[in-house]
Amino acid sequence: MDSKIKVAGYVKLAKLWEKRRQAAMPYHNQYYAEKYANSDRFELAGVYVDITGNKHICSRPEMMRLLKDCRDGKIDCIATQTKGYLAADTREFCYLFKLLREFNGGIHLVTEDEDYNIDTMQNAENQLQELVRMAEKYISFNPGDFDRWKSKIMEGIQ
Repeated sequence: MDSKIKVAGYVKLAKLWEKRRQAAMPYHNQYYAEKYANSDRFELAGVYVDITGNKHICSRPEMMRLLKDCRDGKIDCIATQTKGYLAADTREFCYLFKLLREFNGGIHLVTEDEDYNIDTMQNAENQLQELVRMAEKYISFNPGDFDRWKSKIMEGIQ
């Protein structure tokens, strides 16, 4: 029997949630625990919650811990309620997506966005390939910038 897909829940909350951390943390842990509790396909490997005003990935401690766990083979898929939690802008989304594809044969993304959700596992309409193409095209405009960004991330997850 094949092993289950190790999924991690990721949430990025604004700094104003810091005062309500005591309520926010259990809520998000419970949300993902319930979401994957009876799944035949997924096993919840962890929940990562950043409460910060920092929009850049390298400045978010839980995102960095998540990336380290992805690199180390502890995570196969990142689930998040919205793609906005992953990256603040197109640049970082493309860079993050490219980096995740380099880890352990590729880390999948699943979002719950109402209008346009990402699900690279189901790969409806070749979404995975289109996102790969988009990220590679974006990076091709300034590959040195991606290399510097990646170096900073990799240094931060050592």
